Amino acid sequence: MIFRLFRRGPAAGTIDALYGAIVAQARRPVFYAAYGAPDTAEGRFDMVVLHLALVCRRFGRETGAEETAARDLSQQVFDMFCADMDHNLREMGVGDLTVPKKMRRMGEAFYGRLEVYDRALAATDGEELTAALARNVLGASASAAPARRFAAYVRDAARRLDSKPFAALAGGQLDFPDPGAIAAPVGEVAP
Repeated sequence: MIFRLFRRGPAAGTIDALYGAIVAQARRPVFYAAYGAPDTAEGRFDMVVLHLALVCRRFGRETGAEETAARDLSQQVFDMFCADMDHNLREMGVGDLTVPKKMRRMGEAFYGRLEVYDRALAATDGEELTAALARNVLGASASAAPARRFAAYVRDAARRLDSKPFAALAGGQLDFPDPGAIAAPVGEVAP
């Protein structure tokens, strides 16, 4: 009976699969080599946050009978992200007294970007998404071409996630597009 306290919940495998897919996609070398994402700790954090925000945005769009389950999955994936970031900070040698402050900033960054990306994806012109990605992922000095390519990728990823049935997502299946297949905007050269 006491062993039930240590048993992983029924969704633990699903949460591992979802978060693993988010991190694996965020680490794709093409983002750093062809899209211009900085290959730094901050750049990798921004890429994980971008993909996490896309998945949480999808869960937040669920309505009806699955709404509560989607909200729970979203929270559990976010909790795994927080545990992963906490672990990474400690591995990098960040002190115990500093970790909570950095974690709070990371949480604020995530929720701020989730809101910005959601609003930008709903906008009709696409420039808001391009500007948000340039600012949050590429940095202020980035040229427009990589930001536009990122925006095309993010729109495709959001469409794929939105079209995926909740049952498949709840089973741990994510379907991100191949970033290498997203062409640079016509007339512009990617980095």
